[in-house]
Amino acid sequence: MAMIGYARVSTVGQTLEGQVAALNEAGADYVVEETGSGGDRDRPALRKLLQRIKRGDVLLVVRIDRLARSVAHLLEVIEELDSKGAGFRSLGDPVDTTTAQGKFTLQILGAVAELERALIRERTIAGLETARRAGRVGGNPKLKARDPEALKAVARARDDQFFDEINAKADEWLPAVRRLRPDKSWQAVADTINRQHPAPSKPWSPDRVKRAARRFVKDGMLDAAVMSRAPKAQTSDRLAAIVAAMVKANPKITLREIAHALEQMRERSPSGGAQWSVSSVKMLKDRAVRMGLIG
Repeated sequence: MAMIGYARVSTVGQTLEGQVAALNEAGADYVVEETGSGGDRDRPALRKLLQRIKRGDVLLVVRIDRLARSVAHLLEVIEELDSKGAGFRSLGDPVDTTTAQGKFTLQILGAVAELERALIRERTIAGLETARRAGRVGGNPKLKARDPEALKAVARARDDQFFDEINAKADEWLPAVRRLRPDKSWQAVADTINRQHPAPSKPWSPDRVKRAARRFVKDGMLDAAVMSRAPKAQTSDRLAAIVAAMVKANPKITLREIAHALEQMRERSPSGGAQWSVSSVKMLKDRAVRMGLIG
């Protein structure tokens, strides 16, 4: 276990000496230094630090603004530390995830961040409505002109918004992805998430889960192996035996009725999904015939 200090200044002309001295005095085993904007989430030294940090380690900063310029980014970093069993402590702020009081403060910060996002949305909607009543058409002139920099800014904003959404619900989807991928299909992962977190949560589609996982992989918060192709599912003799038993019990049963029964039994289809198609049932029935289970 180690106490790892992180010191940052925005420009080359600034000095890190004061931060380094304070971190060493607080018990840091070593200090990682970086020069870069606090608004830049992709800082090389911080990224490598988060990749190397281990269970029981504590990330130490002089003030929160040395680590992040937004509550959303701060919570993102702390979430990553928590997933690795590491802690976080700020010398100048009441945030110390190794204590109960610090965790409580973190919960308050999370609530403030959510309120902040809600207020921004409300102000945006109100501003657009006022502009429409005044006869003004909303929109960014540079976007209308397809200015490359404006388009990049919009893309970054959308990416940040998507990250905030999936990060806020990481406890829903992330454990299932880590446990099931790449052995199971994205459909199977989405079905597992939706069973464990039913309504009122928004259902997770396979594409949304895959996109969320790819976003976490991009930031080094998830092993890239989860994006590997899942092995092709093999037809199970057990499923063929179940279908054969249904046919023996009711020779007039239809393929659609068998599919419905398998869904009610929560049996996975050969592709790993929760929904059964008539063609999948027919394949199993034919297999049961070849195995001699039914005539």
